[in-house]
Amino acid sequence: MPSSDVIDYQIIGDDLQAVVITLDPGEACVAEAGAMMFMEEGIAMATQMSMKDQGGMFGKIFEAGKRLIAGESFFITMFGNNASVRRCVAFASAYPGHIVPLELSEHGGSILCQKEAFLCAARGTDVDIAFSKRLGAGFFGGEGFILQRINGDGLAFLHAGGSVLRRELEPGEKVRVDTGCIVAFDPTVEYDIQFVGGVKTALFGGEGLFFATLEGPGTIWLQTLPFSRLADRIIACAPRQGGKRVGEGSVLGGVWNLMDGKGGV
Repeated sequence: MPSSDVIDYQIIGDDLQAVVITLDPGEACVAEAGAMMFMEEGIAMATQMSMKDQGGMFGKIFEAGKRLIAGESFFITMFGNNASVRRCVAFASAYPGHIVPLELSEHGGSILCQKEAFLCAARGTDVDIAFSKRLGAGFFGGEGFILQRINGDGLAFLHAGGSVLRRELEPGEKVRVDTGCIVAFDPTVEYDIQFVGGVKTALFGGEGLFFATLEGPGTIWLQTLPFSRLADRIIACAPRQGGKRVGEGSVLGGVWNLMDGKGGV
């Protein structure tokens, strides 16, 4: 007997996607605080500290604290259909990318993902923290010791930056990945960190000092544009004091302005 509500959904958009969830009377879904796009009349919204119905106040605070460690907000929001007919509620992420639907029952009832990847899910789903098993992955994996573990037997939705690559790894098959490009992977996939190798390559290769290694069997999901990479580019182009961008006022900055058509006499 499934413990999660069985929900219908539609993903809309191309690179700025949203998921529209249709709830039957009495059904509900949970979402990260602030992710709601719209909800139809008859949908009731309630904020709580835990996805679990059981447990006293201390237990709920403990669950909320674990959510903070996992990179999510202290509160979770539940949306229930109190109407007598089917109603819709929609959720979207705060930055460009794609939404990844996951049927948790097809992945053994559990999936591991990067912090802040969770968007929404059917009621009955639980988001917990998972500690990295390996010391190297904990210190240099980009996500620290903490990953998110999503448990349940229904639908859950993750958000990934840019486009998404889903890949099936055979037993013993390995891929090396930029640590920020990992979205999620099956618990059967071994996650570790590997040094790039070579001092010159590590310092000047532009890819950082470490790769993540993912070894099958299992499914992995990768993203083309980690939010941290997008934020770094935005910060690099942001105006400094006096309205100058990074590089302006230098020889290279002047050359760039001439090429960009912004040079003057």
